[in-house]
Amino acid sequence: MERLTYLGVLAFIFFGSAWLEIALRTRVFRRWKRLLLALSVPVVVFVIWDIWAIATGHWAIDPDRTLGVQLFGLLPIEELIFFLVVPLASILSLEAVRSVKGWPLGDEAPK
Repeated sequence: MERLTYLGVLAFIFFGSAWLEIALRTRVFRRWKRLLLALSVPVVVFVIWDIWAIATGHWAIDPDRTLGVQLFGLLPIEELIFFLVVPLASILSLEAVRSVKGWPLGDEAPK
């Protein structure tokens, strides 16, 4: 069960904000191209950063708290999922606030 610790935290983060997509109809997942673009930059930057930091011994991730599946022999798969889930949760939360406040998206056609 200890191996699922990191994955459990990620699930908590995801489900803590994913319900906003349904409840407030934020349409984040419908605009999937925009979402992929928004997620791709931090994922690439932080995966490279993490691989470098782990390879140089700057930090480590407890293997007892991960599934043991690694990318490039260094980066736990949960770390990649983290770099997807946390920005996604941020986007969902921001879009929820925008929806409740009635703020425009910024890409509406001019009136």
